[in-house]
Amino acid sequence: MEPFRLHIFICDQQKPEGVPSCSHRGSARTIDALRREIGARGLLDEVQLTVCGSLGVCERGPNMVVYPEGVWYSGVSPEDVPEIVESHFVKGEPATRLMNADPEALKTEIRWNRDRMLASLRARDKAGVLPDDLNQAVRGYQESRILLTALELDFFSLAGEGATAEAIAEAAGTDARATERLLDALAALGLLTKSSSTFACTPVSRRFLTSRGADTARLALLHHQSLWMQWSHLTECVRTGSSPALAQPSDRGDEATRWFIAAMHRNAAERAPLVVMAVGAGGIRRMLDVGGGSGAYSIAFARANDELQADILDVAPVLPITEQHIESAGLSLRVRVRAGDLRSGDLGTGYDLVFLSAICHM
Repeated sequence: MEPFRLHIFICDQQKPEGVPSCSHRGSARTIDALRREIGARGLLDEVQLTVCGSLGVCERGPNMVVYPEGVWYSGVSPEDVPEIVESHFVKGEPATRLMNADPEALKTEIRWNRDRMLASLRARDKAGVLPDDLNQAVRGYQESRILLTALELDFFSLAGEGATAEAIAEAAGTDARATERLLDALAALGLLTKSSSTFACTPVSRRFLTSRGADTARLALLHHQSLWMQWSHLTECVRTGSSPALAQPSDRGDEATRWFIAAMHRNAAERAPLVVMAVGAGGIRRMLDVGGGSGAYSIAFARANDELQADILDVAPVLPITEQHIESAGLSLRVRVRAGDLRSGDLGTGYDLVFLSAICHM
């Protein structure tokens, strides 16, 4: 069965540092270039692209195979992609400059790499070397810490379309040498690109991690900075059966409160339209949103019913942030805020809907 005229398999397997692999030789950029070129040529309904594991020619990657012909290409750079698409995908003539023309030589190379890899695995196992996936799970906090520090210092915004480590350090007020080390780590994680001494955002980091990105999640992600120290007490929690006292909103500080509400808003904004659809907004004239945070749910209900009036109850430090979201939504006349504590005081009466979200999860 051939649902597509062509089916391309391209390797992007991640391997330990120092081990030859397509990912270390830039397969991510080649995959991105392929997707863009296939789309630009109007071939999406004819050509299926599948990212796969090792094809066995690791030293000569990035590697890809095009079926149904079974043409193997090696060393495919982003600059080679237009040639392959034009010659092979459009004209039906394999790009001979990049293809592996000798099947027996290719098979011999793959078998040699396979046998060497199996021998290495047996040697590692005999020596009691920690498995890579287990080692990575233990060290995962390092990548998280690199990213959180970059977000806190707003390095992605400062890198933008391109800047040197010295320029970024000067703007951020950080040490130049340490800044370059962190930027190198971000480049290794694929969150920045590096050309000579210039660092620049990738499309993903530009969109989500800069302060001015189209769908910026910077403040929301920085809530994990607040959680960092709490998670460091997990051993104590397991030993004693209780957790350290959590900071209340009034004790968090303005910055941590902004991070927390940003994280809650991002989650709520995704779910709110579905909740409104499930609950229904018809017939609701007055709504109380208890612990409403950013107001995402009240905003969604108000948008679904032009007659609905909503009151958001939350602690005082949160409300200025809530009012900003309400104003941005253009609903200041129908969605209001009220300072209060849900655990004490009068919630009020006369509401058709009293809504609680993300209150009891802590």
